[in-house]
Amino acid sequence: MQTAPLSAAANGRRFSRVWLPALPAILFLAVFFVVPVLQILQGGFFSEDGTFDVSPFERLVSAPVYLKVLWTTFGISFGTALLSVILGYPVAYLLSSLTEGARNRWVLWILLPFWTSYLVKTYAWMLLLSKTGLLTTVAALLGLVSDHDTLAPSMFGVLVGMVHAMLPLAVLTILPTMQGINRQLSSAAEILGAGRASNFLTVFFPLSLPGVAAAGLLVFITCLGFFIVPALLGTPRESMIAQLVIASVLELLDMRFAGALSIVILLCSVVVFYVYDRVAGLTSLAGETGQRSMNAGPGWMTRLVYQAGGMLDRVFSPSSIRARRINVLAGYCLVTVGFLVLPVLIVIPIAFSKTAVVAFPPEMFSLRWFTDFIESPVWQAAMFRSLGVGAVTAVLAVILGFGATYTLTKVSGRWVKPLFALYVAPLIVPRIVVAIGLLYLFASLGMTGSNTALVIGHTILAIPYVVVTLAAGFRQFDWRLDDAARILGASAFARLRTVLLPLLAGSITSALLFAFIVSFDDLTIAIFVSGGVTTTLPKQMWDDIQLAVSPTLAAVSTLLILLITLIILLSSYIKSKGSRR
Repeated sequence: MQTAPLSAAANGRRFSRVWLPALPAILFLAVFFVVPVLQILQGGFFSEDGTFDVSPFERLVSAPVYLKVLWTTFGISFGTALLSVILGYPVAYLLSSLTEGARNRWVLWILLPFWTSYLVKTYAWMLLLSKTGLLTTVAALLGLVSDHDTLAPSMFGVLVGMVHAMLPLAVLTILPTMQGINRQLSSAAEILGAGRASNFLTVFFPLSLPGVAAAGLLVFITCLGFFIVPALLGTPRESMIAQLVIASVLELLDMRFAGALSIVILLCSVVVFYVYDRVAGLTSLAGETGQRSMNAGPGWMTRLVYQAGGMLDRVFSPSSIRARRINVLAGYCLVTVGFLVLPVLIVIPIAFSKTAVVAFPPEMFSLRWFTDFIESPVWQAAMFRSLGVGAVTAVLAVILGFGATYTLTKVSGRWVKPLFALYVAPLIVPRIVVAIGLLYLFASLGMTGSNTALVIGHTILAIPYVVVTLAAGFRQFDWRLDDAARILGASAFARLRTVLLPLLAGSITSALLFAFIVSFDDLTIAIFVSGGVTTTLPKQMWDDIQLAVSPTLAAVSTLLILLITLIILLSSYIKSKGSRR
């Protein structure tokens, strides 16, 4: 008779032990992410007096200029996703075949432009592609453009800037999937007589498609909310929907129309997100393998792939393929990494220029622009605010993300997908939608312009990165150590302090650093939430860069590049130290 109550009590304790750590993150995202998104939906379909009204959507559909912007947004986003995946796939393929040490050295160079501020990268391309820029000058000397033409602002400049910004994301998203592919399958195919080309096309490539789909998804949805690159490297013909949202709020003060535009972006993201989950599986975004496989296609396509592989095997002898494959891939990777890194590094010489005019080659050497930055109370206030908000955001995001990830590893299989979907939703939903939603919420609460509002907004953006980073650490954690401590009588807090935290210190530190970078680099939330005279460093850079391309911006960018480099090196050192334990 007492078995059932004891079982119920045990189940209750287990339920609280598993779900209680995730409760703060779930409530935080529900209040500050889900509710604002629902407010956007309400604001788009209902007027201020509560009546149903779709006039903002009628205005959006009836005006040709808005339809053109929508078409341009989807076209640029799709083109950027396609180019990023195509260009990034060979890089990820080579990195997946290297030893861990060699791969980590390559990844360091890819992480530098990946975590460098979008503003810094776009500023670098403005220096290179403007009428007096280095690449435009070289193109004019080679006769590729006339003396009166410029490479930016133009569609070419927008695509170059966006592919440069998104290519590292594509590589880093595809890479974990490729690393998880069992290479014994390829060996078995070779033993059965498959050539290298047939082996790749029929075995490796289909198994890597979930990573390709994830990369395309993330790049496409991220691009939907882009406004920095098209605003600075494009003409009005390349305007994207996020620019309309910003103009509607800050210039026209039309919150309902901004909400309608945000709903369009949100619905597009949800559709793409749903299709990806049905095809590749949601948790593959965290680099997990073993998700549902993606077939190469229908029977006729499979036969076509086999025939193409056989043709390549006959044209290229195995010996020539073996001899040239790695060299060609290595050369391609060097060119790609050069494309990613050199535009960022080109900013540094400009920061030491003697003259206020940005030109190539710069007249060096002067510390004038660093002095202007250090002595400017406006720049300093923005810097200290960004540092303070970033530090608080990092701590809060890791505290929430740790409990969320712990629960993710302990719940039954049917809860993994919905929980993971909630955690990474801020990564899937374009930032501009999150920013508009928070503006709705904070305006009603009177919190707009406060540091608390900035911390909340940045924490929402950082939680997905924290969860994905910690999930990798939890997957490698030996839970038998925790079970042994529990059997020996250690309490939950004691096990956390003496077992979990020490063994996961590397992942936690990496999550802290990534969360700090996400906060420190954010511009979208800052535009709508920061307010006041004192703003964040990215917002201050954004305000200045629209007025003039000055060496002071180069000095600020140089300091940011140095900061990002130090953070990446520190994270790499902690990771390598943890792997040697």
